[in-house]
Amino acid sequence: MSGSSSTRPENSNAIMTIPNLITVVRFLGTPLFVWLVLSRHEYGWGVFVLAIMGCTDWIDGFVARKLNQTSQLGRIMDPLADRVALVAVSITLVVANILPLWLLLLLVIPDVVLLSVTLYFFRGDADLKVTMLGKTRTAALMIGTPMLLLAKALDSDFTFVLAWVFLGAGMVMHVIAFSQYFVAVTAKHRELHHPGTSEPKTNEPEAPEQGRP
Repeated sequence: MSGSSSTRPENSNAIMTIPNLITVVRFLGTPLFVWLVLSRHEYGWGVFVLAIMGCTDWIDGFVARKLNQTSQLGRIMDPLADRVALVAVSITLVVANILPLWLLLLLVIPDVVLLSVTLYFFRGDADLKVTMLGKTRTAALMIGTPMLLLAKALDSDFTFVLAWVFLGAGMVMHVIAFSQYFVAVTAKHRELHHPGTSEPKTNEPEAPEQGRP
């Protein structure tokens, strides 16, 4: 699920795999979280749902490796589920006046730019390996976001400050990861469609100066 290898397993085109079903559960957790926070104002249960969603992000990758059930669909669904969850949760917390709007924009704008470039160059999946920085970024944001919600539920200043430590670190890594993925996407497109432009020019021998042998 998370990342890709140079050799594709035999079930790379499989759809109904256990890891993919776990990822679907993570997708379904997003609307449940939105309903709990905005309609029911159940912040504690919202934190619980986010914790379960965070666990599934690790479990599906672990199961995929252990059962050799990595798949093309899983490679697309896994990061997509993370992005959908982060954006939806961030929008929910902005609407609930828990998260500032600027943080939502800083989260969404790089994703929109990267998605647009990927769709334009590759019509979808650019088949890039998920970096450790990208996974760490997602983990930091998925920890900081429920902690911010938990701080409101508990009315805890300490939890509030700790949540912003994770969120701040996550947003810094988010911008850096965006830069890395953007460079990787454009470099791969240039390599595939304009291979000659990426090769360094060879230094031709200089002509001897006039009067010299």
